[in-house]
Amino acid sequence: MISLRVTKRTFKGGAAVSHEKRTADCETIKMGVPEKVIIPMLQHIGAPCKPLVKKGDYVKVGQLIGQSDKYVSAPIHSSVSGTVTNIISLVSSSGTYMEAVEIKTDGKQEVHESVKPPEYSSDAELLELIKQSGLVGLGGAGFPTHVKLSVPKDKKIDILIVNGAECEPYITSDYREILENSWNIVSGINILMDLLKVEKVLIGIEDNKPEAIKILSSIEATNDDKIDVVKLKTRYPQGAEKMLIYSMTGRKVPPGKLPMDVGVIVMNVSSVAFIAEYVKTGMPLIKKRVTVDGPAVNKPANVEVLIGTPLVDVFNFCGGLKDNVSKIIMGGPMMGVAQSSLNDPVLKNTNALLAFDAESAKLPPESACIRCGKCAEACPMNLLPLFLNQNALRENIEGLKKFHVMDCIECGSCSYVCPAKRRLVQSIRLGKALLRKSNS
Repeated sequence: MISLRVTKRTFKGGAAVSHEKRTADCETIKMGVPEKVIIPMLQHIGAPCKPLVKKGDYVKVGQLIGQSDKYVSAPIHSSVSGTVTNIISLVSSSGTYMEAVEIKTDGKQEVHESVKPPEYSSDAELLELIKQSGLVGLGGAGFPTHVKLSVPKDKKIDILIVNGAECEPYITSDYREILENSWNIVSGINILMDLLKVEKVLIGIEDNKPEAIKILSSIEATNDDKIDVVKLKTRYPQGAEKMLIYSMTGRKVPPGKLPMDVGVIVMNVSSVAFIAEYVKTGMPLIKKRVTVDGPAVNKPANVEVLIGTPLVDVFNFCGGLKDNVSKIIMGGPMMGVAQSSLNDPVLKNTNALLAFDAESAKLPPESACIRCGKCAEACPMNLLPLFLNQNALRENIEGLKKFHVMDCIECGSCSYVCPAKRRLVQSIRLGKALLRKSNS
């Protein structure tokens, strides 16, 4: 059986957030095919794809409909069968415009002829297959997986960390992945162990998820002597890459460096499970488990949703929204992004849709910073958020550089603990944009 160990090591800072895991016992339910889907050509970090279809084309499930010749990108596939009704322009969460393919579904869900179990005989061929699957980080970041797994020859990876911490409030989609799909997780781990030639695999799970720890620890795997389930202290943001690496290995990723610089690759637990499923079926990434919750949702649930489904259809599937809904967030309440329209679609890295009523969404008024230092104590990256806030508001580029604005992971711990309710993360994001603009 896979061994279980407990680590008492944890990262500095963070916040003791209220977890609100109300859907932890909600088994995943499949949502039907919507009347239409809107599939953006940018659902990942990197270059956007170009549509390979045009208005009037008939497409099938799993068909490639968007691609880029850039290395840091990920292909886009149709999640439905139906007719392309338009190529439209959407505004992304970062404020940039992107193309999207709008498809009127026919309900038949005909699978494209290209979808079949893949064959490979080398690591290079497996990496290419992972690229063609369209997989990106499913924990929220959206970084193309084939890029993360392409280790330069001068790097040695000895540890694969599988991230099952899921430290954001409300979200339980990864937790349900572990409970409902544990064998695919272990199968995916075995595939990645062969690909990366790693000596050890650590599966990190916070100690507020005892059932997930129990299930994964009880599995007998081919390489179970090389796999450990590690019970982590429940502390936000335990699931952030650098925090997770330190808590589980004691290794510190230096500023400006990547996990592979300290011999580690971190993969989200749902991403690992998808690789196993893809190798068995050949079906690319066309669906996503999404936690639907929040005070303004009538029937909170974990839902399997086709990518491109409009948010309004997902909420209607969950009993609709209450009359006093005030804010919709894609992702968790700490790092998620507020949505401007219910017509926006579910994306590859959508792990939660949260709806808040007027009372829970109300922002308290800001007051003057009292230099209490709580934001600095909470920052897991050892930054000084109060000075980043000041320099961002003053548009002081040199000050933003001096206090290392680009090292901020935007976890929101500083804003959460600030007694003056300063909009620290929001200003830091603006500061990053200012610095990028000055460098362009």
